[in-house]
Amino acid sequence: MDGVLLEPQTWVTFAASLGVGLLIGLERERNPAAKAGVRTFALVALLGALAALIGERARSEWLIAVGLAAVAGMLIAAYARDEPADDPGTTTVVAAAVCYLLGALAGLGEAPLAGALAIATTALLYFKPELERFSAALTRQDLLSMLQFLVVTVIVLPIVPDRAYGPYEVLNPRHIWLMVVLVSGVGLASYVALRFAGERHGILLTGLLGGLVSSTATTVLYARRSTESAAIERIALVVVVIAGLVSVARVGLIAAVAAPAALGALAPMLGGAVVAGVAATALLLRRLERQGKLPVPEIRNPTELGTALQFGAIYALVLLASAWLIDTAGQRGVYVAAAVAGLADVDPPVLSMLNLFSAERIGAGTAATAIGLALLANAAFKVGVLAWLGGPRLARGALGPFAAAAAGGALGLTLSS
Repeated sequence: MDGVLLEPQTWVTFAASLGVGLLIGLERERNPAAKAGVRTFALVALLGALAALIGERARSEWLIAVGLAAVAGMLIAAYARDEPADDPGTTTVVAAAVCYLLGALAGLGEAPLAGALAIATTALLYFKPELERFSAALTRQDLLSMLQFLVVTVIVLPIVPDRAYGPYEVLNPRHIWLMVVLVSGVGLASYVALRFAGERHGILLTGLLGGLVSSTATTVLYARRSTESAAIERIALVVVVIAGLVSVARVGLIAAVAAPAALGALAPMLGGAVVAGVAATALLLRRLERQGKLPVPEIRNPTELGTALQFGAIYALVLLASAWLIDTAGQRGVYVAAAVAGLADVDPPVLSMLNLFSAERIGAGTAATAIGLALLANAAFKVGVLAWLGGPRLARGALGPFAAAAAGGALGLTLSS
């Protein structure tokens, strides 16, 4: 065999089929009368993809229809059984059908793909309790947020024009919306993790997830809560500092996705900032003798459509402002634009600078310096928020780790230039 099934598009096809099954199955799992839940629907979707692919390879036009009839027969038989309190065995039947087709796929010369899909099938069967608990814990708002993310990604993104518009031709709707999808996806994953794991973990995990969702929002939230008691003030200090460090590390992850070629220039600065910041944070933790129970941050789901559109608008404005400043003031304009935009949030200026670098409008060194200024401006803004909402003592506590991170980043940037 020529192994064409191992092309990336084939993996995407099977991943999409599993995603469709999981999405519908999560909703059906919540219905007590349904005989098929999250695992069954995922396996049925996988069965359909396998039938289509094997039918194409075997030049059999009837395989999909036969598979559909088989699935329908299984479900009809399951509903016909008068055993409402017992498992009708639908999952086992479908898993057996999947196993059959996986064996056929391996027989057609695609053993690696069949093995990978077999692992995925086994995981679906083994983790039944965890999947059922996850589905039961989902709220209506959680499902709505997932659907909104899918609308932004699956429906809107493919129809958005992929060409340059506007002054300086820097507004590419597809690129702008892709950044919205990127940030929304990271936000959704962080929100889900915080939603289900935050109550069982403490200060370190909350700071980590707060930084992934939004370090600025986390700073505002805990600065307000810090006035409740001395214990909450100490907790707030650590959460804010950790969230700030995570936001610096997240810049590297965003760059790895959006502009991998810029990582060489960014790595010394980001690495120096993280190392120095972690060292200062470790000293801060040693000074805290008491740690109370950490309240879970009440962070709004970032995948709401209004939030996504707001980010897209900010990102487009930063692109326009950066292009105008570059045209009128050269590199100094880029630095001013990055610093101003970084006051409220680091994502728009970071993504804008990476986009300008990818378009070869600025060099890697200029992009790294501009991103460093955006991070520095954001840290200064957070210290101001802490002083305003939490008091001077809270701001002084965070100033040390923030200053250490800024010094480490500046040293790394200087050594690399």
